[in-house]
Amino acid sequence: MAKRSSYICQNCGTVYQRWQGKCDACGEWNTIAEETAAVAAVPASQRSKGRGRVFALESLTGTTDEAPRLVSGINELDRVTGGGFVRGSVLLLGGDPGIGKSTLLIQACAALALRNARVVYISGEEAAAQVRLRAERLGLADAPVELASETSVEDILATLQHGPSPRLVIIDSIQTMWTDTVESAPGTVTQVRGSAQALIRHAKRSGSTVILVGHVTKDGQIAGPRVVEHMVDAVLSFEGDGARDFRVLRGVKNRFGPTDEIGVFEMTGLGLREVSNPSALFLSERDLGSPGTAVFGGMEGTRPLLVEIQALVAPTSLGTPRRAVVGWDSSRLSMVLAVLETHCGVRLGSHDVYLNVAGGLRIQEPAADLAVAAALISSLTGAALPADAVYFGEVSLSGSVRPVAHMGARLKEAAKLGFKRAVCPAAGNESGNDSGLRIDAVASLATLVADIAASSEGQKRKTVKVSQ
Repeated sequence: MAKRSSYICQNCGTVYQRWQGKCDACGEWNTIAEETAAVAAVPASQRSKGRGRVFALESLTGTTDEAPRLVSGINELDRVTGGGFVRGSVLLLGGDPGIGKSTLLIQACAALALRNARVVYISGEEAAAQVRLRAERLGLADAPVELASETSVEDILATLQHGPSPRLVIIDSIQTMWTDTVESAPGTVTQVRGSAQALIRHAKRSGSTVILVGHVTKDGQIAGPRVVEHMVDAVLSFEGDGARDFRVLRGVKNRFGPTDEIGVFEMTGLGLREVSNPSALFLSERDLGSPGTAVFGGMEGTRPLLVEIQALVAPTSLGTPRRAVVGWDSSRLSMVLAVLETHCGVRLGSHDVYLNVAGGLRIQEPAADLAVAAALISSLTGAALPADAVYFGEVSLSGSVRPVAHMGARLKEAAKLGFKRAVCPAAGNESGNDSGLRIDAVASLATLVADIAASSEGQKRKTVKVSQ
């Protein structure tokens, strides 16, 4: 056996022939490490004589049964996975340390084991006693979950093949696994890729569902080679803020379901609790009557979600004003500011702009443009927006407000939470309004700015009269 050295980026998995300080693929510094792999010294003349195995080919015609799913019993988890775990699928779950990945998985294992399904939990980071202590704290010690602390992939596969195939296998985490077929150190890109490939092959042959837990980097990406994300069937991201109790499970990739669904949980002393109405959770601490706040009627997959947009526009003495965004796309904010200045006459070149999505949720859809613009104008003029109004709509570069999808679902969710009016695009509501809300249709952003400015003047005159 001959040995060959290569230099692999431990962040993205790019292979180089020599060492260099910065990875050209991901831009990270000091992540390229040397790895040695064994190569069989077989002459080319002998390798060319090998013949492959002939396999049968099938046609496109015929009946294909829908892949059976394994329902975990946790509704928010089943929503993100598309209705449950597909038999023989492999999922990759990533999240910050301490966010609750192990808690979520041990709860899912206990729910399945209590329904007479064989579940195996392999921990490579904690001892079996530590996992058992967590289960006792969550009140799940009586669940018949099979537990082990092991890092050798060959030993794990031999154990899983002994007896009936498990319905669910948890590997916590994939970065701690190692295989004899690779001579690199555990945790390196080569070991992670080899271990994942062996576990994926076992899942496809046995029909067991395998969930791999992955660490994340400082920018929130799942650590290890990006090729692992392409090897698995689904990639889930468990997000949240350590200062808050709620957690969001988001599907990044899913071959058997949607990728725009989210599951919302609340971290309690007894584990993760499902949040059936996340809109009420995100709006529970809303500051009514404060300038610079607007309620956005958004959509996450098939679920309507109402969140509060907070904006602060303050004068600055610096040559370059500051733009800070939390929970939204900074490029999208720059576009909205440019439209306000070009088509609405709002001068923000001498003001700092701060934008925040309350609750720590991250919004990705452009329907939040109208709510962001309303919050910015409200903060600039000092006029509080109506507390019973919800905003949504996409702003184009010409200043017009474009319609968005699922307007009926957004309006019904707002009506359910007690809102009385909706500021939304003039077009796009062809299906009618059966929510009972009053619709304030706006065709252009200039109309919204004029309405908020008129409300600001009215509030100032009212304040003057009261002071007199």
